[in-house]
Amino acid sequence: MDMKQILFLPGASGSTKFWQPVQQNLSDEYSSKILGYPGFGQTPSNPDLHNFQQLTEYVLNQIKKPCYLVAQSMGGIFAVAAALAKPELIHAVVLIATSGGIDLSPFHVADWRQIYREEYLNHPDWFITTQANYQDQLHRIKCPSLLLWGEQDPISPIAVGQYLHQQLPQSEFHTIADGQHHFAKTHASEVSQLIRAFLHKH
Repeated sequence: MDMKQILFLPGASGSTKFWQPVQQNLSDEYSSKILGYPGFGQTPSNPDLHNFQQLTEYVLNQIKKPCYLVAQSMGGIFAVAAALAKPELIHAVVLIATSGGIDLSPFHVADWRQIYREEYLNHPDWFITTQANYQDQLHRIKCPSLLLWGEQDPISPIAVGQYLHQQLPQSEFHTIADGQHHFAKTHASEVSQLIRAFLHKH
């Protein structure tokens, strides 16, 4: 019998290396793929991609069979879009320190955009300029959702995760003690255990 597949979605850095520790921890039970974004991180650019909407469509087009989505930070926008567009293929989603495509202005989040521009000079600015907003559609996502948030994350504070927990009908919410924005990498063992327990239930 084929192992169930996990599709990992990185954040705005596009680093496919970010997910490797969690991927390795779950490799005994799940086949998996870390999806790269053309023009970001280690993934070569694609001349046919010119904006965030086209990148979203590119990501959705990579989902061709039933899978679980595990997404960090800005990658969560793609996960939400996929759960809405392809509910028959998305069996569960794990959202980690993400906006999930909602309006963050009420949550007093730290502004990461200038630091991002300075650190990723050669990246497209699509993540910075995107206006993607799925806030009014979250109630349509019926698949099980696991929400993981770091207690010390100024970029996506706990209040954001708690709001998404209220909006997503079949969600559960956990916090990571002392977790910063990249806790899925720094706390890979704990995150892997939570993901494994969640997927076992679903």
